[in-house]
Amino acid sequence: MVGDIVLSHIDKNFTSVDGSTTHALSDVTLEIKPGSFVSLIGPSGCGKSTLLRLISGLDEQTAGDVLLDGSNISGPGADRGFMFQDHSLFPWMSIYDNVAFGLKARGLYEDQKSQVSELLKMVGLEEFENAYPHQLSGGMCQRASLARALAGKPKVLLLDEPLGALDAFTRMNIQDELQRIWQEEKMTMVMVTHDVDEAVYLSDTVVVMTSRPGRVIRTIPIELSRPRDRSSEDFFHYTSLILKTLHFGGNQPEPEYYL
Repeated sequence: MVGDIVLSHIDKNFTSVDGSTTHALSDVTLEIKPGSFVSLIGPSGCGKSTLLRLISGLDEQTAGDVLLDGSNISGPGADRGFMFQDHSLFPWMSIYDNVAFGLKARGLYEDQKSQVSELLKMVGLEEFENAYPHQLSGGMCQRASLARALAGKPKVLLLDEPLGALDAFTRMNIQDELQRIWQEEKMTMVMVTHDVDEAVYLSDTVVVMTSRPGRVIRTIPIELSRPRDRSSEDFFHYTSLILKTLHFGGNQPEPEYYL
């Protein structure tokens, strides 16, 4: 497993039915190191989710290159898992069958079915494998969605605001779950979020983007040890730096020192 992602001079345009064009991304160049946790943050509509879809292969860029481990991404693949904001579980399937769905669709279930029980245990749902989505809380459904995205052991896990609809307590619990799984599985994780605290708490690097057309204005390494203390001055330094970058568009002066 590697998971090295390189985006080189990415442009993305969308053409609507009336022929008008929306310029979503402009000259985005970014390298995401294998095994790192990277968060994309920026104003609504700046192209963060579009970048995830380009990496997943669900969309194709207008210009530039998207590479995974040195090869061009030309479509979806089992080496990339995707977790959406909405859990997107099939309501007519049990939690077990939802998690197993991808393996069955790719003809891998017979050889890898032990993964399903392992993943359900990993996310704390082993006692609910026969339940249906409507019988579980929102947080439990998101855990099931996470397990489904991890089935097949992808190199890269893409997370599109997966915790945005959860209450604060459940959100923090699943943040810890994500961090634990990332540390254990050593996969590359790329997350879209609007929550600055969440980005600092989870990420090795936070990528700040401008409003549409989205471009990268700053890449901020988060040099804090784990587990991170949300109430520390160092933590506050990073949240403040990100907020200032968002507000001033990257034009604020550099601080003379860091805490």
